[in-house]
Amino acid sequence: MLAGFCYLTNMNTLIKRIVAGSDGRPMAVDLYIPDSDSDGDFFPLAVFVHGFKGFKDWGIWHLCAEYFTSRGFAFLAFNFSHNGTTPDSATEFSDLEAFSKNTFSKERHDLRLIMQWVSQECANHNLSIDMNRVGLIGHSRGGPIALLHALSDSMVKAVVTWASVSRLDYAWQDQKLVREWQETGVYSVTNSRTGQAMPLSFGLYQDFQKNMHELDLKAALKGSDLPVLIIHGTADQAVPIEHAENLHQWSKGSELLLVEGADHVFGGRHPWQPNELPGTALQVVRLSADFLMEKMS
Repeated sequence: MLAGFCYLTNMNTLIKRIVAGSDGRPMAVDLYIPDSDSDGDFFPLAVFVHGFKGFKDWGIWHLCAEYFTSRGFAFLAFNFSHNGTTPDSATEFSDLEAFSKNTFSKERHDLRLIMQWVSQECANHNLSIDMNRVGLIGHSRGGPIALLHALSDSMVKAVVTWASVSRLDYAWQDQKLVREWQETGVYSVTNSRTGQAMPLSFGLYQDFQKNMHELDLKAALKGSDLPVLIIHGTADQAVPIEHAENLHQWSKGSELLLVEGADHVFGGRHPWQPNELPGTALQVVRLSADFLMEKMS
């Protein structure tokens, strides 16, 4: 048996690992696999891609993972290498220097490394995961990262976006901000939950400008028939509905679902004490699982 297994009370198996990411920085990974009485069962895999100022252990995400495993999915959640958390401080932004050095290219590279890692784990340890049936779920800024990866990875059969942005430069439309950012080399965004001033190096903007042709989601989706379910709340104050409408317009294989009254995190909060999903989030994960199971069958 693969070392590092933990057994959950709901009869799922959890593998926790540290995987090397961009610049050799560690990425904490949780891989949930449903237990089965049959040796021949191979489960489709859903991979969760968190967003800006996000992490795999935020709020309700572990309950989303358990819902998917209850529906017969393996489920993988991970932290980007430069998201500001560390393996020893999984729910706190304790490494703001790393956070400041994050780029979209690093996140794309991280996701490629995660997919390579899980594929290798399946091959080396005979895990009961069907790597020919993989779906990605991207929340907020994780949406574009998931979509861009899916368009270049034949293992990925479908994508679900939750409250996704439609362009990675959404926050930089103010040229005065960009000029000041360039002059100072850094600007900070406030984490409303913790009150932290979280610095962003100008390298983030430079990375986008250098790789704009690879990070242009509208151009990337043109002509693609990738199955995509776009879920967005009508009360999302962080990302306007027009982002969901853009994605739907650009992706001919997409379906758009607007959830009346839902906010950016579908009723979740951090920390989250109840051992069950809020009703809105339960609706979202149910519809997401339905969609992925249909498209990956």
